[in-house]
Amino acid sequence: MASRKRLSPEESRSSALAAARELLIEAGPQAVTLKAVAARIGRTHANLLHHFGSASGLQKALAEHLAHSVCNTIGDAIRASRTGQGSPRQVVDLTFDAFDRGGAGALASWMLLTGNEDALDPIVETIHDLVDEIAPEEIAHHGGEATRVHRETLTLVLLALGDALMGAPLAQSLGLSREAMRERATEMLERSIGPQDQS
Repeated sequence: MASRKRLSPEESRSSALAAARELLIEAGPQAVTLKAVAARIGRTHANLLHHFGSASGLQKALAEHLAHSVCNTIGDAIRASRTGQGSPRQVVDLTFDAFDRGGAGALASWMLLTGNEDALDPIVETIHDLVDEIAPEEIAHHGGEATRVHRETLTLVLLALGDALMGAPLAQSLGLSREAMRERATEMLERSIGPQDQS
């Protein structure tokens, strides 16, 4: 029987987070336990305790991992959109997919339900950092413009979160297309990147 490959602490942690994300997407946030992740990667429960401290620590690390992954993807899409290589709809789709198929919406709701709200801090902080990074340089000198960008980011993220949690049944009950909320979010972004001096 071949011996297990010895992983560095960083590799072990990364492997555990990848497995946790798979479990989240496959079976929901309640499936993301130290025991399940350890079994998925062929490590011991004690090994994961060493890296994360507790199930809560694992979930917080997963939230941070998801946030960075999501925000890197969205940031790339926004930058591409600004240079004409992408579109507002691509930004919307990436954001909505991250919260829906990517599991961020399910994880966020689970954290709130289990009283682990501080596990959401990495998501909030990473989104804030993304907004500050992608905002035009002049935003630093124009408070009103910064407020507009922050408002639109808040709206987009909350629309994506709400859509992930109950978009499908609500759209169906209202006789709307499943794409209705994405279309509204796209309209918002298109207005945002259009000419701003309409006085």
